[in-house]
Amino acid sequence: MTQRDRSSGTGIDPAAYSVAGFEDFRRRAADPRLSPHEKSGFPDLYREGRGGTILNDILAKMPPLCERGRRVLDIGPGSSSLPMAVIEHCIRQQHSLVMVDSAEMLALLPDHAAITKIAGAFPAALPAVQKSGAGFDAILVYSVAQYVFAEGNLWSFVDLAAGLLNPGGTLLIGDLPNASMRKRFLASAAGREHHRRHVDPNNDPVVDFNLAEPGQINDAVVFAILQRMRLAGFDAFVLPQAPELPQASRREDILIRRP
Repeated sequence: MTQRDRSSGTGIDPAAYSVAGFEDFRRRAADPRLSPHEKSGFPDLYREGRGGTILNDILAKMPPLCERGRRVLDIGPGSSSLPMAVIEHCIRQQHSLVMVDSAEMLALLPDHAAITKIAGAFPAALPAVQKSGAGFDAILVYSVAQYVFAEGNLWSFVDLAAGLLNPGGTLLIGDLPNASMRKRFLASAAGREHHRRHVDPNNDPVVDFNLAEPGQINDAVVFAILQRMRLAGFDAFVLPQAPELPQASRREDILIRRP
């Protein structure tokens, strides 16, 4: 592995947790050797005990989730501590929660009268989602969009998800890895210190700007989503993650709201 490959964060080998898309997650969900966080594509270091912290950041950005009796859609929840926290919150707030993921991943999540599980990938599962009831007041897509971007059609995904929003509803495309943001961080004094502390104590990270990076989301993709949604009649914003989140220096969130 090259120094450039390892400069992504904490010294953890990203390849050990790399997944290409829906089928990879489905296989990981059925692998008994993996922890719930690893099944979702994360080292335990990034998710263990952090579900509540991540949920608090989400709640601060999605007011409908803090209300009661709303319809909530979670696309690609995975099996980490975050969906467990989301489920507990929705039950407490008397929300109706629809969760869309592979049958193998959904089987790892608890059943409850307030939860409707739909097996399949989105947007292929859209007809079943629509049959579950009226539109949604809150739609969560967390740590998912990068895989859609790599293997599918992100534009169609976002268009169709936003189209499910009720008036006043919010869609959070959360935990979005931004290659441009990561480069800016690694080029900063804080980023160089982080790299020397966690990756290579003897060398600064190698950072190359203005390069084509196939398969990676960057500023151009983020701003294109904002522009596309605004032109379609939605409000759209890019928001920073709370600093206590483990990857806040290189990931951000997009909030889409139907007026």
